[in-house]
Amino acid sequence: MKTTNKEALIDILWILAGNLFLAIGVAWFILPNNVLTGGLAGVAIALEPLFHIQPEFMINALTVVLFLAGAVILGKKFAMKTILSTILYPTLLSVMSYLASEVIAPDTFIMDKYLATIYGGALMGIGIGCVFRTGASTGGMDIPPLIVNKYTHIPLPTLVLITDALTVLLGVFTYNLQAALTGILSVWVSSMLIDKTMMIGGHKAQSVMIISEKYEELMDMIHDELERGTTIIQAMGGFSKEKKPVIMVVVSKKQLPQLQYMIAHADPEAFVIVTETNEVQGLGFTYEEEL
Repeated sequence: MKTTNKEALIDILWILAGNLFLAIGVAWFILPNNVLTGGLAGVAIALEPLFHIQPEFMINALTVVLFLAGAVILGKKFAMKTILSTILYPTLLSVMSYLASEVIAPDTFIMDKYLATIYGGALMGIGIGCVFRTGASTGGMDIPPLIVNKYTHIPLPTLVLITDALTVLLGVFTYNLQAALTGILSVWVSSMLIDKTMMIGGHKAQSVMIISEKYEELMDMIHDELERGTTIIQAMGGFSKEKKPVIMVVVSKKQLPQLQYMIAHADPEAFVIVTETNEVQGLGFTYEEEL
């Protein structure tokens, strides 16, 4: 499917914002405090005592190498989107590192390691999540999860968590167990923020299944008072073998208490199942009826 100019511009803005958040998290929180974390920053910090290579230089070099691997395996479309990150991230990281060391007082970013771990992990997660929304990559250690996801379809946040946890474990050999355990906290925070950021703009709702003898009365109330559509599913009781209609309706979170009140008054014996729904598309959620 062809991407419009507007969609391409939005993708570029997401990638720009994502790399900016990622660079700030690494340059201002992770590197100044030697926090073991996931991603290339974690690899660079874990290997620095062994190879004595400046972490910023190692990050920039590995960014290019992993981009080339991702371009070969994930294809041209991935490469076209990710090349922007491959240029942006090292550039922004250098700029943010320069600001931290030369413009802003260097001691400003030396802080309690747990604070650096949490805030650095959060900013990194937001950054990676912004870029993942476009189907691209930051050009770093999120490329291996994307490759594995292509063949296994395991959720990206889960794969990022596993990859980053393995990266942090490298630090056990060069630092100590406490440093690695602190790093896992950063990985967990980052994974949570990736998931939340990727859901930005999603229309969360509640999916409700209702089994009631008064299903017609309930449907009329849902249509008239909540202005929501309903679907009838023909079901059969596993024990009774009786056929019963099941009402399926999707409502917003703020409408759920009103729906529960309606069900309780119309049929106190109704059987109700409520499920959290992360994404809803259609009339009343992603677009309104034209009058």
